[in-house]
Amino acid sequence: MSSHSPKLKQTPPGLSDRASDIILVVLCLAILLVVAYPLYYVLVASFSDPYDVYAGKTFLLPSQFSFEGYAAVFSDDSILTGYANSIWYTVIGTVFSVAMIYMTAYPLSNPDLPGRKFFNIFFVITMYFGGGLIPTYLIVKNTGLINTTWAMFLPGGVAVSNMIIARNFFETSIPKELKEACEIDGASKLRMFFSIIIPLLKPIMAVMVVFSMVAYWNDWFTALIYMTGEGRAPLPLVLRNILIASETSASQASMISGGYAELNKLTEMIKFASIIVAAAPMLVIYPFVQKYFEQGFMAGAVKG
Repeated sequence: MSSHSPKLKQTPPGLSDRASDIILVVLCLAILLVVAYPLYYVLVASFSDPYDVYAGKTFLLPSQFSFEGYAAVFSDDSILTGYANSIWYTVIGTVFSVAMIYMTAYPLSNPDLPGRKFFNIFFVITMYFGGGLIPTYLIVKNTGLINTTWAMFLPGGVAVSNMIIARNFFETSIPKELKEACEIDGASKLRMFFSIIIPLLKPIMAVMVVFSMVAYWNDWFTALIYMTGEGRAPLPLVLRNILIASETSASQASMISGGYAELNKLTEMIKFASIIVAAAPMLVIYPFVQKYFEQGFMAGAVKG
């Protein structure tokens, strides 16, 4: 009786680990270039002659290097006030929004919460249907919030999309056994939340903080509607007003002796400089929270 040894199944030839790593690195560098170059281009253009920019002469280095655009932006005294207002609105609004997100997301992550399905549906509906601008303005006006810090974040204090991400994080990353152990030890729900749950929330907290900070820092429309008092405008609204004023001056300038051309040139430089001035704080903060941001976002997006 003859025995035949089984033939080993050969795996199809493929790329080696080294080749795969090289391809992934090249692909990541290509994506980085596509994503990062537009911002770098705006940075270079903010120091360049705008006519050279539009002529395609600016690529990697500034053309006819100049600080004229930044000088025009910072020559307006309201720019520092706008920075201070934006920092104030962003800090207060972020703290308030993150607190409200936790106060709603944590209870909704509990499967034993009475009416949990109803409350989840209630919050989701608000993502697609709202009262509109005029009813919202009348509510803010009648409650006396016009020209107050509260108007910047109270009407939209709970970002439902962020709340859903936080809720999913609680459901998937906080073990049920941990909660049961705390209850057996006699800890109340509040004590468990503040002493046990919150220390575990660094990743998702970073996500919520970044989302809220970016939203409040870039929010100019809310201030345009509710902040009519002098000296209350945030930085994006101040930059918008500076840009509008420069465009108006350029359109009204005399065509004699190149007056229009020079003012139009300055307006274009202000545009690029304003983008950098507005984006710089968020670009500086993001690298410090990137690690937690990635962890929290992936954990919060696991379950729908």
